[in-house]
Amino acid sequence: MVVTQENVAVNGSRKLTPQDIADALRDRIRSGDLKPGDRLPTQAVLAEEFGVERGTVRQALKTLQGDGLLANVSKGSPPRIAAEPPASAGVEPQASMVGLAPRLSGAFSEPQVRIDVVSYTAETLMIALGEPVRLIHEGRIRPESIAVRILLPSSDITLAFPRPTGGQDDEGRVHQRWLAQRNAQGQVLRHNLRALRASHGIDVDVSFRALPFTPPVKLYLLNQQEALLAYYTIERSMLDFGSAEMEAFDVSGLKSPLFSFEKNAAPRDAAFVEESQKWFDALWATIATELTLS
Repeated sequence: MVVTQENVAVNGSRKLTPQDIADALRDRIRSGDLKPGDRLPTQAVLAEEFGVERGTVRQALKTLQGDGLLANVSKGSPPRIAAEPPASAGVEPQASMVGLAPRLSGAFSEPQVRIDVVSYTAETLMIALGEPVRLIHEGRIRPESIAVRILLPSSDITLAFPRPTGGQDDEGRVHQRWLAQRNAQGQVLRHNLRALRASHGIDVDVSFRALPFTPPVKLYLLNQQEALLAYYTIERSMLDFGSAEMEAFDVSGLKSPLFSFEKNAAPRDAAFVEESQKWFDALWATIATELTLS
């Protein structure tokens, strides 16, 4: 249902539900009347416009946030329209390479952006960050600061994967291949974000630390409000070394389904976000060590 001022006037005696208001605001977002990065009017203004109590407006905003259309609903100020509303948010988990970019774009709509990541390489993050960076260059979003912390496996450990199916990596070729990818992706990611300092005056801080183990999952924590989790599923694959190939046990993180947990959703989800943040902070502050991208 699309509710307009005219509808309200005509149906003046009808009491609008949270779903009615959510539908009306969703239509404004889809039509472009409300653009990515725009702030909604205050709850008081919306309540007056639709002729309802503020609690009804709050329920409508929760619905829109659950659909991935809003950011910053519960911080005391009017929420913003998410930068790139995901078409299927809140439905089925998407492949990491599809699902991460719109979630990052929403997180980058906040004034202060904080992204914490645990992963095996920075490949998915590097690709997904291209979307919010593009929106910043287009002037559609403009955070004041960006802080990114990334935990990756140490180059000094024997990785659980990838490894040759036929035995040990005696010549170290598989390990060196992974290390070259890890470092190159990290450098590109850091360069692209730091370039926002000069081009847009955004305060950017990108830090890496090394883990003494191979993470079996990857975790993205967005502004301490959302946790995105995906599993690394090991499979047989052929590694390309240019002049030769080698069969190895490896993972494809780009295809891994990404599961979302939002702090403002159910208590179970909020607990998952909080515990995931504690887990990351503990790793960062204790057993993680300095990492240099050579």
